[in-house]
Amino acid sequence: MDLNEIRAGIDSVDQKIIALLAERAALVGQAAKLKKNEDGVRDPKRVEEVINRVKMHARRAGLPEEIAEKTYTTLIGCFVEKEMEAFKKSGNRE
Repeated sequence: MDLNEIRAGIDSVDQKIIALLAERAALVGQAAKLKKNEDGVRDPKRVEEVINRVKMHARRAGLPEEIAEKTYTTLIGCFVEKEMEAFKKSGNRE
């Protein structure tokens, strides 16, 4: 495989990742509508659960846990921001 083929493969993987992130974003938007307060949106216990699960999946897939953890920490931070915006727009309150 030459460099152009490898780059094409990376581009293909990136396209799939973006599609999955869009799917995740839609689910986050739905979840925000069900939250009762901002603590439910931030939910550090849930974040910890997700990070631990992702690290387990990374180990099984042969990906260094540190990459998965850093990636998902950033990803979750972005989605919490998105969910907080959706939550505030939804008018949900205790």
